[in-house]
Amino acid sequence: MRILVLGGTGYLGRHVTRRLRALRGAQILVAGRRARDGFRADLATDAPERLAKTLAAAAPDAVVNCAGATGGDAVTLAEVNARGPAALCAALREAAPGARLVHLGSAAEYGPGMPGSPVTEAAPACPVTPYGATKLAGTVAVRTSALDGVVLRVGNPVGPGAPAASLPGRMVVLLRTADRDPGAVLRLGDLSAYRDFVDVRDVADAVALAVTATGPLPSVLNIGGGTAVPVRELVRGLARRAGFRGRLEEDGAGSARSAQVSWQCSDITAAGRAVGWRPAHGLDDALDALWAAGADDGRTP
Repeated sequence: MRILVLGGTGYLGRHVTRRLRALRGAQILVAGRRARDGFRADLATDAPERLAKTLAAAAPDAVVNCAGATGGDAVTLAEVNARGPAALCAALREAAPGARLVHLGSAAEYGPGMPGSPVTEAAPACPVTPYGATKLAGTVAVRTSALDGVVLRVGNPVGPGAPAASLPGRMVVLLRTADRDPGAVLRLGDLSAYRDFVDVRDVADAVALAVTATGPLPSVLNIGGGTAVPVRELVRGLARRAGFRGRLEEDGAGSARSAQVSWQCSDITAAGRAVGWRPAHGLDDALDALWAAGADDGRTP
């Protein structure tokens, strides 16, 4: 089985690629802005015709799209998260219409949740940020493409190699710098929001199951931990692992990407029915692995 991974050098992409390489009989090809395996692709700028040539050369049985932008202005987000999947779908229809497409979406597409009510895939998508809106546009492109495609709406991924730009990765960097100084003060934004954290290794497992599943799949599947956890709990968990003896002070707004969403949790029942997926790691496992591995400062080759 030939599997082409787009965005395979990013945070999720590295874990996905590693997991797919463990599949028996699988040949994994990685495409991106920096040519890997001879396949160069930039979903933000390449014309569908160029992408089609890349896909034709790869001749994949499945394509996994891990490419995406989480930061930047609205134009950047739209180019990567909305325009990119649309161009990819157009190219697939031309060059590899029989290939399965597994696209990584985001729970941010749903927008604010109602406390105590995990959101199902049937819930209306009401994103409140440019990030969520552009990810939703990518999902719509996949769902209306007439391809054998499935969107995995991923919650908040946590685990080894988290980017320093994310809250978990930034906390690792801050805590390693502060060390055990009892006089240290870490000033953070509002940590009162609830999030559905999912171990990045469980996300990779979900991708592998979606790639290899036989028969058609639902167009969208939620991939999360299935539990709403206070962001404050994640921060304190990392502080305990660091032996941090100083003070954590909350001052100002939370994440600009999701400050308007105070509670979010995904119902993950459908993923269990469709592909037999359940998260194997809890938040403690994810934090243990993250702290042991450290954060990615962006200089990873």
